[in-house]
Amino acid sequence: MEYIIQFIQTPIRESSESLVIEKLENLGKKFDWIIRADVFFKEDKGTYGKGKICDIRLSVPGPRIFASSNEESFEAAV
Repeated sequence: MEYIIQFIQTPIRESSESLVIEKLENLGKKFDWIIRADVFFKEDKGTYGKGKICDIRLSVPGPRIFASSNEESFEAAV
């Protein structure tokens, strides 16, 4: 599986990046048909939600799978 991880208008955090790679590798072992994972970390300065957003888009045969989480830390959002 190929990983593309981007931090959008926020500093790069090695701990968040290594955690998401670990989780995606476990997912890839279980589901070997996953082609690629696009991961986006971003901060929301608004009042809605907790402010740390992690979006994950999985490319698989057929439709794409998308998940998003808004938590107090990027690690919790993963």
